[in-house]
Formats: sequence, C-alpha cells, structure tokens
Amino acid sequence: MLDNGSKRLVIKMHPDDNVLVALTDLTKGESIIFENETYILQDTIKAKHKFYTTNLREGDEIIMYGVLVGKVQYNVAKGSLMTTENLKHAAEPYKYRDIDFEWKAPDVSKYKDRTFNGYKRNDGRVGTANYWLFVPTVFCENRNLDVIREALHNELGYSVSDKYTQYTHALLEAYKNGRSLDAIDVQLTPDPYTNKVFKNVDGIKFLNHQGGCGGTRQDSATLSALLASYANHPNVAGITVLSLGCQHLQVQNFTNDVKKQNPHFDKPLYIFEQQQSKSEEQLIADAIKKTFEGLIEINKRQRTPAPLSELCLGVKCGGSDGFSGVSANPAVGYTSDLLVALGGKVLLAEFPELCGVEQNLIDRCTSEETAKKFIDLMQSYDALAHKVGSGFHMNPSPGNIKDGLITDAIKSAGAAKKGGTAPVIDVLDYTEQAVKAGLSLVCTPGNDVEATTGKAASGATLILFTTGLGTPTGNPVCPVIKVATNSVLAKKMSDIIDIDCGPIISGEKTIEEMGEDILEYCIKAASGEIIPKAVLLNQDDFIPWKRGVSL
Repeated sequence: MLDNGSKRLVIKMHPDDNVLVALTDLTKGESIIFENETYILQDTIKAKHKFYTTNLREGDEIIMYGVLVGKVQYNVAKGSLMTTENLKHAAEPYKYRDIDFEWKAPDVSKYKDRTFNGYKRNDGRVGTANYWLFVPTVFCENRNLDVIREALHNELGYSVSDKYTQYTHALLEAYKNGRSLDAIDVQLTPDPYTNKVFKNVDGIKFLNHQGGCGGTRQDSATLSALLASYANHPNVAGITVLSLGCQHLQVQNFTNDVKKQNPHFDKPLYIFEQQQSKSEEQLIADAIKKTFEGLIEINKRQRTPAPLSELCLGVKCGGSDGFSGVSANPAVGYTSDLLVALGGKVLLAEFPELCGVEQNLIDRCTSEETAKKFIDLMQSYDALAHKVGSGFHMNPSPGNIKDGLITDAIKSAGAAKKGGTAPVIDVLDYTEQAVKAGLSLVCTPGNDVEATTGKAASGATLILFTTGLGTPTGNPVCPVIKVATNSVLAKKMSDIIDIDCGPIISGEKTIEEMGEDILEYCIKAASGEIIPKAVLLNQDDFIPWKRGVSL
C-alpha cells in the first residue's frame, strides 16, 4: 500500500480493482507511483475519492472491493476522477450456489478466559446495562411519557438538560441586566450521571413513537412485536406500559407478543390505561409511584462476570464517507470475526446497503434455507422500492456522494465490511430474535435510527456505529459506540465519537490491531467501566419501521 517512496497516498482495496482511493488530497497533473505503475492525474482528486487506473470506454465495468460497483457512461482516461456523471450504479445478479464455504477464524487464544461484567437475567441472557423502560401502546400517550421523563430524570439524576437550563438562566439574567449575551458560555458536564440516585440503574428509557392506531392493522402488529422485543431485551430489567384504551394496539396484543417471544418472561411489568383512570394526573402519579417501587428493586441487582460469548454485537454505519470501507468498517469487521470466533453473536443489517455484495453473503450462508430467505427478503424489499419509482441504487445521500461514495454498490461493498468474513449462520426478518451464535443478517432499512432500532429489537446488547461525517444516533436500550473513519472527524466531533480509526489511514495501525482495540473498548463498555458518548448524551433515538419504502 506504499507509494511515492514511503508516504501513503493511495490504496487499492482488492487486487481485481480498477480504481485507487486517495488517502490525501492529490493535484491534477501529479504523478502517482503505485505498485510499480505510474498514474498521471487528469483531475484533482480529493481525499476519499477515487480515480481510474486504466483508459475506459462507455459501458466498461468498474470493480472495487473485488465486485462490480458501476459502469462507465462515456470514455474516460486513466487517472481521471470517478464522478456521478461518468459512473452509474451497477451490480452483479445473484443466486443460490452450493458453495463449500471455508472460514479461517482469527486467533482468539488471548481472549479465551476474558469476561465482561454484565447483568444476568433469569432467561439466561446477559445484559450490558440495567434499564427501566417506558412503553406507550399508542402515540396518544407520548405527552404523558414526556411529563414522566422530565420528573424522573430531573429528580433521579438522569437528566442531561441541567447545563442548558443553567445556560438559559444565565442568558436571561444577562438580558435583564443589559449585559452582552456573547460573554455567556455553556458549562459542559462530562458525566451527567454522577448524581443518580439508583447507582445500579443505568437509565430510565422512553419509547415515544407515532404508531399504535390510525394506520393499518399490520403496522400495529409489527409495532407490537417491536415493543415486545424491547421489553424482552436483556438490557431491560422492568417495564411500565401506558395505554389509552381504544387504540388498535391493545395491551393484550402486546403482552401476548411478549410471552410469544419469551414464554418464561418474569420481569416486573406495570400497565396503566388512561381511559380506566380517574384522571390524567392520577394516571401519571400512579405510574411514577409504581415505577419508583420497581426502580428500588432492580437497583439491588449487581454486575457479575460473564463470558464474551454472551455479547450480541450490532454493527451499523451512518454518515458514511469514502474512508468508511477503508478503515472503520473493516476494523469493526475484524472485531466481529473475533467475537464470532469466541462464540458470540453479530448482527449485520441495512439491506439496502448490501446491494452488490449479495452473492458474497449468499455464498457464506451455512444452509440453502438461510440463503433463500436472504434472497427473498432482498428481492421483495427492492421490488417494493421500485414500485414507487425508487430502488436500492438511490440509497446514497448527498453527503455520502460528496465524500466519495458515488454509487450504492460502492457504499454497500464498504458497508458490508462491518460484518467481517464469518459464515452467515442465520437471516432474521424485522423483530425476529437472534438465537444462534455467529453472524446473522437482519432485515432493516439503511436509515440510521430505523436500523439501530431493528438491531436492538433482534437482541443487540452493544452497537458499533461507524461514521465518516458524524452522526448523533443512539438507542434507548442498547449502548451505541461511535467509531470514526478518520482523525479529522474524531477531533472535530469529539463529544460524540468514542473510537478513532484514523491511525489505519495514516498507517500507524493495521486493521487487525484496530479491531482488537475496538473489542477491548466493547468489553469495558459492556462492563460499565466506560460510558459511550451516545449514552452520556441521552441519544435515545427510536423509530419503528412500518415495512414501507425506507432506504
């Protein structure tokens, strides 16, 4: 990967590729020597972007990461910049093939006796956190949840808004006294949870949503299964449910789904129905009091050692850039392989961002049934998008494209690196639970919040979220760890970034070394020794997917 002497200027992601990725800004007319070949740049190539390694004619195929990612729209010269004008999305067709896939697992001997300190649940699973969860069966109860959240968070030490309240107060005082507002600074608080009353309760979480009534009955059924999966989540110790009473999603539907997913469910579950209450005030007061009693009980639980095989790791990317598939995603992929080799679970989702790498994933499936389920879900999802004039090929956002992800296949081939190289042991539809050790594919949109919502629903107890542009996405019940693709972002948005994979770009660390560093961070986060930034900031994003067209 070294070129022009000892400085890393470009990288080739696969031996079959006919593009090179710029690791730094390159100037038009500059000569780039890579693997004993010279390239005269026909355009200025910004870092993260690509240039072609041969003269190309209209219709020629472009290969990156070893797969077809697009076709050239007109003749272009060797050393030219890849753009949305000269390249359009293309991907190979895919099908089930009876491939004897062999996986060489990484050496995990150094981790064989390692443990993390988690919360053991009665159903045998182990959580990385100990949360109390508020669940509304219908959007009508969101306002009541907001009132309860403010009361409990402010009094019990979970609020992150105190500094902004103080800041607003200081601005008000300055205004009243005729002073300049420019002299007033917000006082940053590194850990808002230092004053929490219940030391063994990691948070009180609220699943506000816009469903439960008014849509189709199928929407309500999907939402019920989603909410039940959150109630069953190993990071959740107790649940308070607020219902109006007349909505599509009845409490009985929710409790039936809870028992269907987990016949041995035994967590405290408190249900309050507003149309059966004396008043809204009484409903809120009763819910607060009963929840307070539940908090006292779950605060008695302690973290205890558990093997790393009990971890369930979701892998996600958002705000991706041209370095996502070069640094952070393959590093997270190596972490994934380490955990699979240790007997843990890994969840790779975002089906619109697997477009172009389907064949590789199909060939890695451990059974024909698993492969065909993946094919069916991918084809039906893409067909639904095409039906409304869209498609997976329209997934990249303007920010993705600006930072070098020109086609969906390029974005997807880099995104899939998060899942490592392990066999695909299972394919899960939305809200289906991960029960098998190994790598599973989970059907979700690529949308950051919808995808993380779906991963947590399938049982992820930690989520590794890679980003090249920066995104504040979190999840109510599953700690989200932000992994930057480059050091510029890690420094600029240090308040939301946990891990910097920039040393891979600079050549200071290998993908394998970075992957081990990430696993070490995960072990500490799972043990409560480190609190990820998304958790500290209460980035509790939750968007149910209605199974419509969302890319």
